[in-house]
Amino acid sequence: MATVNVNTLWLAVAAVIVVAAVVCAALLWRRSERRQLRMMGRLRQDADRQSEAVARLSEGLNAALRQIEAMSGAIENRQDRMRRTLDERMELMNQANERRLEQMQALVTDKLDGRLNESFQAVNGQLANVHRGLGEMRELAMGVTDLQKMLGGVKTRGIWGEVQLQALLEELFAPGQVIANAAIPEGSQTRVEYALRVPAGEGERLLPIDAKFPQEDYLRLVEAAEAGDAGQVRRCGAQLERAVMEQARRIHDKYIRPPQTTDFAVMFLPTESLYAEVARREGLIERVQERFRVLLSGPATLCALLTSVQMGIRSVTLERRSGEVLAMLAGMKQDFAGFDASVQRMRQRLIQAETELDALERQSRKVVRAIENVDDIKAPE
Repeated sequence: MATVNVNTLWLAVAAVIVVAAVVCAALLWRRSERRQLRMMGRLRQDADRQSEAVARLSEGLNAALRQIEAMSGAIENRQDRMRRTLDERMELMNQANERRLEQMQALVTDKLDGRLNESFQAVNGQLANVHRGLGEMRELAMGVTDLQKMLGGVKTRGIWGEVQLQALLEELFAPGQVIANAAIPEGSQTRVEYALRVPAGEGERLLPIDAKFPQEDYLRLVEAAEAGDAGQVRRCGAQLERAVMEQARRIHDKYIRPPQTTDFAVMFLPTESLYAEVARREGLIERVQERFRVLLSGPATLCALLTSVQMGIRSVTLERRSGEVLAMLAGMKQDFAGFDASVQRMRQRLIQAETELDALERQSRKVVRAIENVDDIKAPE
């Protein structure tokens, strides 16, 4: 009986222990459930806050995207306006430069053509006079024999040649252009019979003109020709050439003094028969010009010679002025080339700006894609 009671007691104790364990387990489960509920509440609150933050971030990114799109449109509009403005200005400047160049070219061409035509017409007229004068030489030579016999004295011949030269110069030129007994060099006692003022560069120079009359040598040549003595004709012709060369040398040594004078002078032969004989001597005029820089002239050819000299000097001056104009045009061409280089640099800068705008556009597209990815993120349940 006692054994039964002990067993019963142990069963009761075991039952109490099991019940206590069950009660403790229930209490622990209830406490764990309350903790889980509190954790779930906090997780829901955190999820709600994250959803709100994501929504605010999405709104901010959308606003930034709209601002970027507006800025991109404004930059593109400004770039288009700048391109149009630059194109219009470049077109206007090109048109203005073309008009100016055309006007300058037309002006230079008109002036050059007009002056050259005037010069050629004057030279052609004087050459026609020369040809007519050469045609009349034989007729004049037949009437000069008596005059040559009359002018037997050297002094008389010199005075007569000087008076004839003076009459021709006064008839051809204005009084201010001709200087009688001009001092060459300036301030010295050496004087040339006449000097003609001719333009040279920016100023003027003196063209010495001196009358020479080697009558004796010419008369001996005429007498030998009339006698039919060929040997004497050759000797007298050589003597006449030596006399002309000697007179040319004296003119060169005494009167050619650049820059006061031109680098050449004129020897005036007063009679057409004498000039015709000198011109007939083969190579004499060319040798005098090459060796002594002296031009030979007779009464009929003096006007044509001096006018041709003036036209030549004016042509040289005109060529110098045209060279200055061409140099100015070349300078303008260089300036325009520099302007074109500046335009090219501006074009490169615009291309660089366009490249940077493209890079900014790519970055904005990346931001948009990132925002779209953020929108695709779902909040945890």
